[in-house]
Amino acid sequence: MLGGRYKPGGYVEIELFDPKHRIVSAAPFRDRVVHHALMAQVGPIFEAGFIAHSFANRTGKGTHRAIEAYERHRDRHAFVLRCDVFRFFPAIDHEILKADFRRRIACAPTLALLDRIVDGSNAQESVIQHFPGDDLFTPYERRRGLPIGNLTSQWFANIFLDRLDHFCAEKLGAPYLRYVDDFALFADDVATLEAWRDRIEAFLAKRRLKLHPRKTFMVPTSEPANFLGYELHADGRRRMPEANVARARNRLRGIKDRLKARTITVEQARAQVQAWRAQADFAHAEHLQRAMLQGLPKDVRKRPKGQRKRRRKGS
Repeated sequence: MLGGRYKPGGYVEIELFDPKHRIVSAAPFRDRVVHHALMAQVGPIFEAGFIAHSFANRTGKGTHRAIEAYERHRDRHAFVLRCDVFRFFPAIDHEILKADFRRRIACAPTLALLDRIVDGSNAQESVIQHFPGDDLFTPYERRRGLPIGNLTSQWFANIFLDRLDHFCAEKLGAPYLRYVDDFALFADDVATLEAWRDRIEAFLAKRRLKLHPRKTFMVPTSEPANFLGYELHADGRRRMPEANVARARNRLRGIKDRLKARTITVEQARAQVQAWRAQADFAHAEHLQRAMLQGLPKDVRKRPKGQRKRRRKGS
């Protein structure tokens, strides 16, 4: 790596269908070591330029902080513009991403390594989109797409949308938050949100991205919102959507079966159960937990020492 001879290896692709169809790419262990070593050095440089409005894959952020920010904005404004980037990871343009690297990094060997990781990306889902100034063949001539599953891809996604964060928060002056490519803007009138949406579409086009036509919409903040795996209500309630509950029920049933077959240890089962309980705790779903955890051994169900369920404010 120090001598400039490092070359990324091939990916193992895993096709997933739950909750939606996607391809997760697993890099070789050797490459994952390189990814972690690289981001340990350059990550803080990029992090220093990020703003507080983005919540994905950042220390001290995460889904729960994003939801709490969404609720704060919701409680202060009448309408929300929910946006989603169309096929975000497959559409990330390599040339634009490399230019973003150079806005923060000056070291030539480091840039060469960053470029090499981008160039080593495996083929992603085809996304053929034309933008102003393109000719017929432009989309076929530009390399694009990052593998879902890499630590570097998580960082590169935030780097690629960092300029959108600054545009929305500073140029538009919008109450705004983003989690990966799912973002929201809040206002007290629809006309403002419509104007913002038009400006965001024009901004994203310069970065060769488009808003998802079905997942971009405006609604009153008084309506329930499905956001990051929770159903959020204006009165402060959080619920777990039925589809999420059904998936969790199937996973818990699988844990029970694997325990009986002794293909999983109690410790492994407990770790999986506690991960789900943390989600349910955030939704104040204690009754749901009791119902769904029935039949599991007590050692699997019990909380680790020092862990307490989250309580609703004021309870």
